[in-house]
Formats: sequence, structure tokens, C-alpha cells
Amino acid sequence: MTATTTGSALLDAVRAGTRVIELGHPLYTGMPSSPNHPGFRMTLERRHGDAVRPDGGSASNEVIVTGGHVGTHVDALSHVSHEGLLHGGIDAAEAQRGGKHTAHGAETIPPMVTRGVLLDVAAVHGVDILEGGYGVTAEDLEAAAARAGAEPGRGDVALVRTGWGRLFGDTAAYLGRESGVPGVTVDGARWLAGRGVVATGSDTTAYEQIPAGAGHRVLPVHRVLLVEQGIHIVEHLALEDAAAAGLGEFLAVFAPLRIVGGTGAPVRPLAVVAA
Repeated sequence: MTATTTGSALLDAVRAGTRVIELGHPLYTGMPSSPNHPGFRMTLERRHGDAVRPDGGSASNEVIVTGGHVGTHVDALSHVSHEGLLHGGIDAAEAQRGGKHTAHGAETIPPMVTRGVLLDVAAVHGVDILEGGYGVTAEDLEAAAARAGAEPGRGDVALVRTGWGRLFGDTAAYLGRESGVPGVTVDGARWLAGRGVVATGSDTTAYEQIPAGAGHRVLPVHRVLLVEQGIHIVEHLALEDAAAAGLGEFLAVFAPLRIVGGTGAPVRPLAVVAA
């Protein structure tokens, strides 16, 4: 099959009817973010009427200040080191000289147009939201895959729903300092890594299990996925619409911003399914 016929087949599939489901949150000033990262701020630098052109036209524009790990985003492999080394044994101190990472920067995060699998762990337990601090195990992920009728495989994106994204509008509840936050455990991460996924994400701040009162002091799953396995992590996903639609497997479209030398990048993730 030639590139032309392949392209035609893809266009025919699109023309036959597709539905696009947003998997990320909109960005707005005051939205919840990890205390480890600078928050998102947007303000109008110029307003309509501040300057008016001779023909009566006017323009408005903004200034945006944000950390790379705020809102729905993808972690680059430069984000976490262990004992001074990044993924692949790269010296972290050397790689970060000059104010940007010269290895594993956010510009190296691949665009992901691939199979996605929604692992709805909250639904497996018959609840809207998992309890704060609950650890999502390999057994949970296996059960969620069986429920979805789709197990993650090589090159896939695996999204883990805890239901915690329902709390996104309440910063204190969503960050869960007092309650803890549900998330994937080390054995769950190794289960995903064993299936060869390119990325995995969840509907929480840190992706992994955060016990009550612990904060983000220790993040072992980040070490397993980013440093040991070279698997990207997606955080702050919005998975309620996908869950309501009953998604199991779908076409995932993730195109992170190519921020040279960055440790993370905002992304607008999409699930594309037949209408």
C-alpha cells in the first residue's frame, strides 16, 4: 500500500464520522498545581481600545507565565534523576548546565498518535472516586484492562482513571494534603512497563499514590517510569468524559509543546473514536 492510498484510507475513516473527546483540563489562572511548581498565570497585556488603528481596528494579547508541570502536561525524561543519573545513565548535573537540559529535554518527547487504553480503576471498585491515598496495584490494572476489553501493549498510551479529577475545581481537595491522593504503586508501574507502553497518565497531580500527609516528598513511581524505563508520565488528565462515554481503547493524539531543554510540556490530549 502506497503512502497515498494509506492517506486516503485515513481520510475515509475520518469522513465516515469520528467523535473527539477532550482528555485534558483548560488552563486558567488559579487552577490547582503541585506546590513543587510555579503556577499558571495569564493576564491581558493589551486590551481592545488601548491602541486603535487608523481604520478603527484594535487587538488584544496576553502574557502567560507557567511552570512546565502545571495543567495537563507530559513529563520529559529530564524531569527526574536518581543518584545523579537520568534515564540511560546520563549525568544529570552535566546535562543541565547552561540553564536547559541538553539531554532528554521536552523537545524530545515524541508526538503520540497511537492506541490508547482507558483503565478505569474507580469503575472496577464500583465508586465515582477512589479513596484518598489508595494505591492502584497491578491487580487493579489487570482488572481494569479486563473491564475495558483491552490490555495496553507496546507503544500504547495507558490512562488510569481514579475519579480524582472530579475534584479539580476544589484546589485543597484535589491536592489532597490531608486526605492523600490515589495513584499507581510501584508494582502497578512495573506492570505497565512490562507491556511496553510509551506513556501512562492519570487524573491526579502526581500520578502515583500519595499517602495522607506525605505530600510529594518521595515519588518512587517517577523513578521507575522516567529513569529506569524511559516511559513518559502524563498528569492532570480529565477523564470523566471518557469514562462516561465508556471508552476502552481509542486513537490517542498527544502532541506536547517542543520546549527545548524543558522538563515537561503542556499538552492537549484527545481521544478519537468512531461517532
